Amino acid sequence: MRTRIAAVMMTVAGIAGLSAAPAVAATATSEAGTAACATVLNRPCITHQADGEGIVGIAQVNADPTQLTMVQVEVRTQQAWGSPWETVASAATVRLGSAQAVTPKVTATAPRIICATAGPALDAAKQVTTCTNPF
Repeated sequence: MRTRIAAVMMTVAGIAGLSAAPAVAATATSEAGTAACATVLNRPCITHQADGEGIVGIAQVNADPTQLTMVQVEVRTQQAWGSPWETVASAATVRLGSAQAVTPKVTATAPRIICATAGPALDAAKQVTTCTNPF
């Protein structure tokens, strides 16, 4: 499964790389609604926004401005204790330099976690995945 995802991401990265213009690297706090993240390169920073209408998962990654970078974020829920976590919303971004991805807003009352994978788009072995604690 990871191999197929990596292959799809590399295809997307190749297409994006052909049409991408050089991007200005964003700082961790440059966009509204993002959490302040440590400036560790290629390590995703995860946060979420919740209101009465639902929850949005947000992931961002700091990267070298010349690196083709991918970031993917997922909102996962668990229907019952011990059951598998199921992805209910996801988003991915591939671009040069730092990147951010934001899921669509979902309503979920079950236990939730936010997971993100980020790093060099063309090197799946250097991508890092991290998740929040259930909330």
